[in-house]
Amino acid sequence: MSELHHSILIVGGGAAGVSTANNMRRKNATIDIALIEPSEKHYYQPGFTIIGGGAYTLKRASKNEADLIHSSVTWIKDFAESFQPEENKVTLKSGDVISYDFLVVCPGLQLDFNKIEGLVETLGKNGVCSNYSADTVEYTWEVLQKIESGNALFTQPPMPIKCAGAPQKIMYLAADRFRKKGIADKVNVEFLNAGPGMFGVPFFAKALSKVVKDYGITTHFNHNLVAIDGAAKTATFEATDADGLKSTVTKAFDMIHVTPPQSAPDFIKTSPLANEAGWVDVHQGTLQHNKYSNIFGLGDVTSTPNAKTAAAVRKQVPVVVDNILKLLENQSVIDGYDGYGSCPLTTSLNMVMLAEFAYGGKVTPSFPFLDPRTNSRLWWFGKTFGFPWLYWHIMIKGIRFDIPHKASYVENLTKED
Repeated sequence: MSELHHSILIVGGGAAGVSTANNMRRKNATIDIALIEPSEKHYYQPGFTIIGGGAYTLKRASKNEADLIHSSVTWIKDFAESFQPEENKVTLKSGDVISYDFLVVCPGLQLDFNKIEGLVETLGKNGVCSNYSADTVEYTWEVLQKIESGNALFTQPPMPIKCAGAPQKIMYLAADRFRKKGIADKVNVEFLNAGPGMFGVPFFAKALSKVVKDYGITTHFNHNLVAIDGAAKTATFEATDADGLKSTVTKAFDMIHVTPPQSAPDFIKTSPLANEAGWVDVHQGTLQHNKYSNIFGLGDVTSTPNAKTAAAVRKQVPVVVDNILKLLENQSVIDGYDGYGSCPLTTSLNMVMLAEFAYGGKVTPSFPFLDPRTNSRLWWFGKTFGFPWLYWHIMIKGIRFDIPHKASYVENLTKED
């Protein structure tokens, strides 16, 4: 066992961790930065939906982690296992201990496939697929190509999850595939959501309801997937009625796309950094830990009530970097993050509705001259080409690129509805 020290220690090498490390390096050429990340592969996760829909490839969404981290940043290829914030230390799975001046916590969240009875045993076969993992996303496309008739079910678990629109994005891509193949009347598409509606932001929920109606999709709200029998091709849901009474509903399927329950990683839940729900407990504006002033969190793992998307990370990184630099200069931190997130909703194989919103579901479009509820070919180009390019060549490299988003314009649109 050894003990090392770094000025800034980052836990997690996904979008948030790598972007933070590289942006900090651009802002300060000499500060000592280390990043803890066991994985050698880095994935562009926003691309998983269109991989499953057959419009992208896993190869295009994958790069080697080593090629993304700045050469002057120390890469610690290990798992963080526990935190000792009173001593400014992190213990690794190997037993090594790393001390720090500032800690940035951003390991993402974990996919709890095991919380659905029978899912782990049948995932990747029997028509049971999920875009949420690099190990399973390609199977979704395999299933979509083979299905000719029957029931296609798409599920969504209780919030929070990565990109709340993703469970229905793949449903629209599938429905459009069925339509283009001329089998739309032979495939019954159903959306079963543990939540009470189509989308958490009512402004976009209304527009998405129109998309659902156009495809002839049947929706079931307050239906939470609890078990799957792959061999029998049946899925069991816990349904809750308006009075809060629960019942069990079993549905047959020929294809089912499962969005797994999600939570903070177990090593975060059991740490002193977590709130009661298990998320890293940070101030929603400064992203500074509410108890430990030299610790910051960002990305999917935090307690902030924003959409867990890469767009949120892009807005959070400058806030974390600048606040650490301010503390180094004995200045006060800034309340710089307003909860912005973005969800490019793929409503067909060539159309996208660009949903942008901040804390409280406030709609905040970056392009106020366009109605954000409009399905646009422009945003499909962004989803398949523009946004991935910005991710790999701008965001991950730590380059700051921002388009201001505004809320005022949307108030008029809402009145028109």
